[in-house]
Amino acid sequence: MGKRVVPRFSVSDFLAVVNQSLEMAFGAIEIEGEVASYKVNHQKYVFFDLKDETGSVSCFMTVWQVRTPIEDGMRVIVRAMPKVTGWGKFSLTVAAIKPVGEGSLKKSLEILRAKLDKEGLFELSRKRSLPEVPFRVGVISSTAAAGYADFIKIAGDRFGGVSFLVANVQVQGAVAADQIIRAIEYFNQLAEPPEVLVIIRGGGSADDLAVFNDELLVRAIAASRIPTLTGIGHETDESLSDLAADVAAVTPSNAAQLLLPDRQAIITGIKNSLERVADRYRQLVDESLEAARGYRRQSVDSWLVCLRAVNDKLGSLRSLIQELNPEEVMRRGYAILSGPRQVGSILHILTKDEKITAKVESNERR
Repeated sequence: MGKRVVPRFSVSDFLAVVNQSLEMAFGAIEIEGEVASYKVNHQKYVFFDLKDETGSVSCFMTVWQVRTPIEDGMRVIVRAMPKVTGWGKFSLTVAAIKPVGEGSLKKSLEILRAKLDKEGLFELSRKRSLPEVPFRVGVISSTAAAGYADFIKIAGDRFGGVSFLVANVQVQGAVAADQIIRAIEYFNQLAEPPEVLVIIRGGGSADDLAVFNDELLVRAIAASRIPTLTGIGHETDESLSDLAADVAAVTPSNAAQLLLPDRQAIITGIKNSLERVADRYRQLVDESLEAARGYRRQSVDSWLVCLRAVNDKLGSLRSLIQELNPEEVMRRGYAILSGPRQVGSILHILTKDEKITAKVESNERR
């Protein structure tokens, strides 16, 4: 047998060969473990150990890759590439990290919720109303999902003539959050953006819905210039995306109900309104006719009063005229004297029964 040749490398070449072998053997891998010695350096780099009962491995990543709060003691899954560093230390270069297990998920969610709440992302004063009847709607969902089908069907049944612009994205998994974020940004950059954005996903496990607690996604929803409506999971599910949205429905079907009015209810409402207007109009006509009748009766009564007053006045005038009638005066013993009253003048004296001629003999003033 020939003598076996032992390969010889420089340190750098050896490290390169080892890393190439690791990449070919494993590529990207997922590892589950507990976080220990978690720290952030210079607000840029994240270092921690991933351990279990018998082993531990060092991990490295950047702060921009951390999409949910992490702290010591949390159980997580990392997606990483194994690597030997330039100073000979084996480590994992982490591309993504997410908590797993009910306790870790809950703790991470509590930390992030408190952080975003403190920043005011969930304030009610930030919430905007949805259009009463939107005619241009952006939908972000997986078109293969049952929740999307339910939403489209109910929306069509409730109100027609709506234009739906659909962004088909993944709604769970490692790339889901980034795809949804890009869809939100796309709709916001359109020259003619939709009047409302609807983000929908049907029910699933807590792990399936965890994407909607992604910090960058929650911030993208809060920053949207277009009002947002979420319909995620079932009635018992509440995500941070729901809290950041302008309106949160409990299911995709409920999102369709909140988004669009019921066409039949509108028609019925219009009919009822018209009937109320007609009833009020008839009431006003009846009241006006009754008022006119009352005014007419009042006018006739007023005229009768006036006529009686005039008649009484005329009667008084007749009596006065009668009293001043010369014949009536003469009946009372008076006489009517006519002619000049100078001495020597002839006077004519008219009494009730006689006409007398007399000559003025004297005229003395009393």
